Amino acid sequence: MNENYSWVVRGKQRRKIIKVMNKPKIPTQIKEETRLGLNNVSDILRAFEKKKIAKCLNPKEKTGRLYQLTPKGMRIKEELEE
Repeated sequence: MNENYSWVVRGKQRRKIIKVMNKPKIPTQIKEETRLGLNNVSDILRAFEKKKIAKCLNPKEKTGRLYQLTPKGMRIKEELEE
């Protein structure tokens, strides 16, 4: 977990995104809450998926994909909030 935690902490945009993921959200909601570009949000969510920090709840959907933190992602979020 330390490796993933340090990876999230090193990225200002990654920190912003993980902090707003308190429930399943679509990328547009995350974009609005963080004021980041949609492309940046989507790229970071894909990276979170690869590192098993977040997962897509409806991967077959073309639009409106819901993303949620995994237990690993929740632990990282809790560490950031301390």
